[in-house]
Amino acid sequence: MAKKIIYLDNASTTAVDSAVFGAIKPYFTDKYGNPSNIYNLGQEAKKAVEKARKQTADFLNCRPEEIFFTSGATESNNLAIQGIVKKFKEQNPGQKPHIIASAIEHPSVLNICSALKRDGLAEITFLKVNQQGFVDSKDVNKYLRPSTILVSVIYANNEIGSIQPLKEISKIVSNNKKETGYPLFHTDAVQAINYLDCSVRHLGVDLLTFNAHKIYGPKGIGVLYIKQGTAIAPLVYGGGQEKDLRSGTENVAGIVGIGQAVAMIKNPSSCALKAEKLKSRLINKILKNIEEAKINSPQKNCLPNIASISFKRAEGESIVYALSEKGICVSTGSACASKTLKPSYVLTAIGLSPIAAHCSVRFSLGKYTSIKDIDYTVKVLAKEIKRLRGIAGK
Repeated sequence: MAKKIIYLDNASTTAVDSAVFGAIKPYFTDKYGNPSNIYNLGQEAKKAVEKARKQTADFLNCRPEEIFFTSGATESNNLAIQGIVKKFKEQNPGQKPHIIASAIEHPSVLNICSALKRDGLAEITFLKVNQQGFVDSKDVNKYLRPSTILVSVIYANNEIGSIQPLKEISKIVSNNKKETGYPLFHTDAVQAINYLDCSVRHLGVDLLTFNAHKIYGPKGIGVLYIKQGTAIAPLVYGGGQEKDLRSGTENVAGIVGIGQAVAMIKNPSSCALKAEKLKSRLINKILKNIEEAKINSPQKNCLPNIASISFKRAEGESIVYALSEKGICVSTGSACASKTLKPSYVLTAIGLSPIAAHCSVRFSLGKYTSIKDIDYTVKVLAKEIKRLRGIAGK
């Protein structure tokens, strides 16, 4: 009999919902046309793409023509940042633009910003966060320059769950916007989509990124919302798909999948309430049953499904392996950065020592998580941490 899997790593990826899977299957077999073709099979695919574009636009409270499909959030973040820098330099040769980003962005934002700085293409300011993982909106105002063309702040952090004050930052950016249209405001909303208000009008952003595989859709498909009139250049050239901004034959099945996935998010606040109850149960039981456990995630303004917890005298990777042997899936942090042996940059940014960071585990709940899953996880976790501490002789 196959071992039962308790999956508590939903911030890494999610299972494809059966309704999403059902929606996308025909586009691999019967409805496999290329949307660029004018015959019926191609036009059928084109209609499916445009339906998904409208579903996504309705969810984000924007126009369909402001939605661009990509291969995922990493590409969307790169297109947002590199595309804006590229367009600015085309229009302002010889000038070096300035970008502001938080120190706890997803690696796809941090690394492209670092690369732009390294290559002499842009100046970058990384905003520090406090011990709860929050950017001070006043720092955005402090570090704005005449040359600032972009502010990029993640909506909710993927490792500790801190929700940033986007509306406050948006007001600051808007109040400093010049006739040129700069600075622009971008947010990576990948972790926020299931639980928070992602109306771009509400948030006041010019660009917003998310993907399908964090919302029970397929991997390999992402979205970049770009406010109409935003100056941005393509990074990929080809047949002119996505209004010449992102060429390449459309991933029709993936696009249908992301449209279906967002259309199924009917009540984010209700989903958040359920997740919050389960997370509270998880945290309370851990604190009651396991000594020297410390919660790294903030108590307030935090995603309802993410809890980062440090277990003194127990190495995080060993905990992950031990739980995996019992059929429980958790992570030591962001899956996108898990191949490095360095301590989590997010946890060190909020003041944890490298040792404490290495003793941390991220639990991220999802819509299939049950009370039984939580209770069993804590029972196994307590036993395994006691065993690991005994082996270490500490």
